[in-house]
Amino acid sequence: MNYTSIENRRNTTIGFEKTLKIYWLETKFEWLKTIRNPAFALPAILFPAIFYLFFGVLMNQQDIQASTYLLVTYGTFGVMGPALFSFGAALAVERSKGWLDIKEASPMPASAQILSRLLVSMIFSTVIIVCLGVIGLFLAQVNITLTQGALLTVILVLGGLPFCLLGLALGMVLKAESAAAVVNAIYLPMAFLSGLWLPITMLPSFLQSFANFLPPYHLSQLALKVTGQDIGGSVVSHLFALILFAVIFFGLALLAHKRKQL
Repeated sequence: MNYTSIENRRNTTIGFEKTLKIYWLETKFEWLKTIRNPAFALPAILFPAIFYLFFGVLMNQQDIQASTYLLVTYGTFGVMGPALFSFGAALAVERSKGWLDIKEASPMPASAQILSRLLVSMIFSTVIIVCLGVIGLFLAQVNITLTQGALLTVILVLGGLPFCLLGLALGMVLKAESAAAVVNAIYLPMAFLSGLWLPITMLPSFLQSFANFLPPYHLSQLALKVTGQDIGGSVVSHLFALILFAVIFFGLALLAHKRKQL
């Protein structure tokens, strides 16, 4: 091995370390910015927990099956919030202030700000699921094993990706003043129609059929398979639907980004 090849390897290693540091710092400051914003951090964690405490515990005392079902569906509801608002509303505000233009003009990799938001959203999702799990175990006597709990966490956290991409697409087109309202107008009805607030079987038949076109329905049904409470459909079909939604939302985000640059 000659000196040139050794030097090239050394430069490659240094370059990789610098790039990794950029991603780490962007994620760190994205996390600090998020947790220092109580208007986002507190509702994202408390709302799913309060809803589950009221509907899953107080209104379903002694009904462990109902509490278990709602633990999973409110877990799905919980991971949607950070994904949609971190990418949707927050991104729209930063875009309106010109902060994204400054980042794009910097030497920082374009993917760093996207990946950092994704990681922060996943961390928040994990915290939400853990909070719901603690409430379910100690107040509702939900009986799930450690393996089931771990599997639920993995499914729900990774299943938040399509909602991050939907939020990204919205954040690229919405105005800062209306972003939060528009995201809520999508978030809340989509959660209700997907059977996250009450069992999907309690909805009219035409709404049950419509739920097949909504990503939260497929994520919740995939997660409910862990507890044996889903209403049907194979794992493959639900995964395919989530992947398809992710591809569509990613395509919309790319289209919105290209239009912004024109």
